[in-house]
Amino acid sequence: MLEYQQIVATPSPDDSRNCVMWITPDRVFYCGLLGVPSVRTFGAITLYAALAGPVRVCLADGEWQTTNLAVVPPYVPHRVACDARLVCVNWIEPETVDPQQLPHFLQHTGPVEAPGFLSNMRRRHAWLRDNARDIDMAALDYDEVFFGRALVPRRLDPRIAAIITQISEDPSMPAMAGDCAASVRLSFSRFLHLFKEQTGAPFRSMRTWKRARSLLHYVNRPSNLTAVALETGYPDATHFSHSIRQVYGLKPKDIFAGSRRLVLLGKPDVTRQGTPSATVLKHA
Repeated sequence: MLEYQQIVATPSPDDSRNCVMWITPDRVFYCGLLGVPSVRTFGAITLYAALAGPVRVCLADGEWQTTNLAVVPPYVPHRVACDARLVCVNWIEPETVDPQQLPHFLQHTGPVEAPGFLSNMRRRHAWLRDNARDIDMAALDYDEVFFGRALVPRRLDPRIAAIITQISEDPSMPAMAGDCAASVRLSFSRFLHLFKEQTGAPFRSMRTWKRARSLLHYVNRPSNLTAVALETGYPDATHFSHSIRQVYGLKPKDIFAGSRRLVLLGKPDVTRQGTPSATVLKHA
């Protein structure tokens, strides 16, 4: 584990140089613009915190709640807003962690009290912003950085684990449930039941999320949106726009516009087919 340098006070959250995103296969840290408080539905365990001041969250059809830190379970529609210009977000892919072994505050929904984690997240953001361009991001362990320890992995049936790996490594592929079931020698109905039992999510919901998540690798690239739609596996720009809005609560063009100054860390190369390569870039 690398030693962290002493961190000075965080500058104004309006400073665009604070905008940073660290992407790993199973985790994402984002500090950047929040966008309008539209309904969004992420397939990850989501933690929200403002760099300065509180955040407000509204889960499903509930009331708005004000807090310093909020946890939203996977696939729960919600809205979020904050007075500060920037927001910090942590995403944890739920199929990769044992839900019973998560840190106590991550096992709750909505506003949570975890001042130690909140303080650490803000410090780590400052450290990543100031230092991560000069190191190999592959040398860092995401869980160690933010949680101080590796999160306990979920034990999955090997057949379901193989399908998840396939979808995660190539989210643009047209993975149909029937084909996946046949590839692991399960009946269609048994596969769907076992998949949801093992992961907590329907097959179609996870496939939709993984494809939408792959958009993160493109957001600060000067790309034609139609080309990005095709590279990430969407049949056309209309389908792409509709699906992205359902997940992120924002139009793709607004996501790209808000990410122009975003620094991506740990970002793999992206091939012409839209599949991330295994090589992690070392930013100089």
